[in-house]
Amino acid sequence: MPLDASLAGRSYPASAPYEIGREKLRELAEALGDTTPAYVDPDAARALGYPEVVAPPTFPFLVAWRGLAPLLADPELGIGLERVVHGDQRFALARPLQAGDRVTGAATVESVRVVGGNALISVRVDLRAEDGEELGSAWSSLLVRAPEAAA
Repeated sequence: MPLDASLAGRSYPASAPYEIGREKLRELAEALGDTTPAYVDPDAARALGYPEVVAPPTFPFLVAWRGLAPLLADPELGIGLERVVHGDQRFALARPLQAGDRVTGAATVESVRVVGGNALISVRVDLRAEDGEELGSAWSSLLVRAPEAAA
């Protein structure tokens, strides 16, 4: 299947659950230089009304990336990761992700625009807790360069 507008609407199965751990949240906050107490201190998170430490706002990309994997590996599409440039990323969450959450991501292609053989693909990854709770969505724009432009 070529990368064209007919790809819009194609959905992929949800990723395996990703368990969010306190240590992963601490590592990301540290890497970002973000000292927000609710990311590392359970008491600070509880003071804000959360039962557990919460994830920095960009943490959901870890789950979203797992949700994008089936699209990127789809043999019908032949997308080579070496030809992909990640454009923008945005999130809309019902609540912050928290330590202990087990989250899946399922990708749906929202649109495809082809210009000069290159494809700009807009993808939404719906994030859900393992128990079915809708946590929100992550949107990515992916520029897939034409195969001959990859050399």
